Order: sequence, then structure tokens, then C-alpha cells
Amino acid sequence: MERRTVRLVVAALVVCLLAPGVVAFATHEPTNAKPGTITADRGQTVVGVQGFHFRGGSEKTQARLVSVDGDEVDWQYGEQTFGETWFYDVDPLANGNLLATTARDGDTVIFELDPDTRERVWTERFDIEDTHDADLLPNGDLVVANMRATTDGVPDDKVFIYNRTTDERTWEWRFREHYPESTDGGYDADWTHVNDVDYIGGDRFLLSPRNFDQAIVVNRSTDEIDMRLGSDGDYDTLHEQHNPDYLTSADGTPTLLVADSENDRIVEYEREDDGWNRTWTLGTDGKLNWPRDADRLPNGNTLVTDSLNHRVIEVTPSGEIVWEYYVTWGPYDAERVGATEDGDWTGGSARSPTIADLDATGSYAVSGSANDPPIPGESGPSAFLESVGLDGPSSTWDHVVPWVKPVWASGWTFLAGVVGLLLALAWGVVELWQRREELLG
Repeated sequence: MERRTVRLVVAALVVCLLAPGVVAFATHEPTNAKPGTITADRGQTVVGVQGFHFRGGSEKTQARLVSVDGDEVDWQYGEQTFGETWFYDVDPLANGNLLATTARDGDTVIFELDPDTRERVWTERFDIEDTHDADLLPNGDLVVANMRATTDGVPDDKVFIYNRTTDERTWEWRFREHYPESTDGGYDADWTHVNDVDYIGGDRFLLSPRNFDQAIVVNRSTDEIDMRLGSDGDYDTLHEQHNPDYLTSADGTPTLLVADSENDRIVEYEREDDGWNRTWTLGTDGKLNWPRDADRLPNGNTLVTDSLNHRVIEVTPSGEIVWEYYVTWGPYDAERVGATEDGDWTGGSARSPTIADLDATGSYAVSGSANDPPIPGESGPSAFLESVGLDGPSSTWDHVVPWVKPVWASGWTFLAGVVGLLLALAWGVVELWQRREELLG
């Protein structure tokens, strides 16, 4: 009788733990993008969604471009056959088209997309691994951030310029020629993780070697580093950042706006003599979760891609959300490419002010989200793990689980399902062991 009672109790627990997931799957809405806070028509926003590489599963795992017009999805673009495993950077071009950087196993595919027809104007394919960013230069060449490159088994991460007419690389800048092997603990398969390259005028390029915790300005003419923000292991300044942007204040001061990803914040630094002064911090309340892009808009607001909260937000200099859109499966980059109904241009080539220009220096929390915390239930398990002193599992939850859990499951539902499956597995092992003992006895 006692053994039967234990079985019933365990069975009841398994059912209770798995039931929320079954209900969530049966009742979830078949949508992968939805508005949060919308205070006004903000024009068109294009989002590069990194996606996840499960095959044959929910289409929401698919990497793609998503165009949001105001408060609804205008169009989506992606290869239904999983031709592109990842979508990364997307850039508006002067002709109204988009430049997209995508990757598949062992290849990088860069193309120009006509957003009206969703047809590719041209496509370039490179035998390089997992490129996150490329820029189209004024002369039509491409500058490419080549992470995970190797030569004779040694990391050879670089940035190169590719002439699309002659099919030649006309310039290369190698990190190992400018950094000691000991940087970031020594050579490995993902030594620099250089995730961004921006042409900022003249012969200068802004690079983001993420694993080195710094953003640098490289001069093509001299092959030297002209400016450097941060240093390897200096997590107070930057910690594995993404997608820095170069701004110039009204008085000509160089300024860097950076998605400081592992610090879960957005920061802005002004050049001061030979150093930097942090003028702005967004995210003092922990409401950002691994942001990977921040763009200053000409209206003074900032467009933030809050990756593991699966959303893009536009915030005022004081941190108030005026536009918010949720896009599942890891948005990587977002660009504002349209104008509002009253003609207030909020994206494009117009000059964007710095925080100093706006007289808004300081540190600010994020406020005004439609969901607090973003995506109800997502922060629950993480907060619980931290409360019982399990900081390691909490960090794993925040940075891994949002990628692998089903999009229809909340954080608590996913945790309950995992515990239920483990309990069922343990129960099965015990039953098999006891049956073996009975047969041998």
C-alpha cells in the first residue's frame, strides 16, 4: 500500500507540473510580434531577428526581418527553408532599400533587399563564419567584420574591404597584429567576437571586439587605433558590448553610444582629452536584459533592441518608453526608417544629437513598459534562483533559457515542465531498479 501511495503522489506531481505547459500550448496565440506601449505613430521600424536554429519546429524560431509600421507588423522576410540560420545587422540605404547581414553554417550572406517587393537586388556570399555586420561604403564596396577567422589553426579575426566589382579584398586589418595573444585569456575559436564595423567618415572605422570589452576607431591610412573606449576586463566601462554608434556633438566632441550588453544597460561616453567621460546610463533598474543595439534618433530619443526581453523600445533621454514592440526569438538590431504622420522625421540620415546636446546627462531607469517586468513571468524563475543564493543558475536562466524554451511558455511554465520531466525520468529509473531487484531476488 505504501509503495502504491508513493506512486500516486509522484504521478500527481508530474501531472501538476506538466499541465500548465499543455494548457499553454493548446491556448497560445499564433503570433510572434505584438505591440507593447504605443504613445504615438513612430513610423516604420525594421528589426533583424536572430532566431534559433531548431529545424522543423515552430516557425517563430525562424531568423527573419520584421517591419513594424506603427503598432502592427507590415511585413516579414525570411527563408522558409531555413536558408539563413541567423539574421543579424540591418541597415537602411540611401535608395530606400535595406542591407542585411545573415549567416548559415560556415557561410555569410550579405544582400540588398527591396522592402517593397521583398526581392534581393544583389547577393554576396562569403566562406566565413557567423558574420554579424557589414557596411556598404559610399563607393559600393563592402566592409565586413570577420569573426572566428583562422590561419594555420591560429585565430585571424579581421575586418576587410571587398570590392564587389573586381571580387577582390582591397584592405584587411588583423586583430592579432595589434593585440597580444593573452587578450581575453588567450587565443580560442571565438577570440575577438568582433560584432560590428561602422564607417564613420574619412579613413576611419568603428569596430566592436566584444570579447575585448572595448570599442575602437581604426584609421585605414595608418592601420593604427586612433581611439579606444574600454579595455580587456574593465567591466565598469564596458562588458561584452554590441553595436557601438559614433556621434558628434554640436561642438564637435566625439561621442560613443553603446549597448553595454553584459551590464544590461545603454551607455554614452564623450571624448575628454585622451580619455572618456560617461554622460548617460540607461537601465539602472535592471529592466533591460542583454540589450544589443542602441541608436540615437534625430528627435533625441533612443531606439534600443532589448534582446532577451524580446522587444524593441524607443525611450526618451530620461528613460520613459514611448514605443515598444515585442518580437520573439532574440531581436539583434533595429532601425527606424520612417516618418510620423505629422512629418516628424525620426530616422534616416539626419544628424542625431548627443545626450550633452540634449542637456540630459545622468543615470536613468526604464519606465512606462506595457509589461513590468517585460514578458510576464520571464523574470520570476531568475529572481527565485537569486533569492536562494543560486546566482550561477540565475545567470544561465537569463542568457540561455530564453533561447531554448518554447515561445508559448512563460518562464515559470518552462521551469515547471523541466522539473516535471526530470521527476518523471527519476521515477522511471527507480521503478526499473526496483523491478530489477525483484527479479534478481
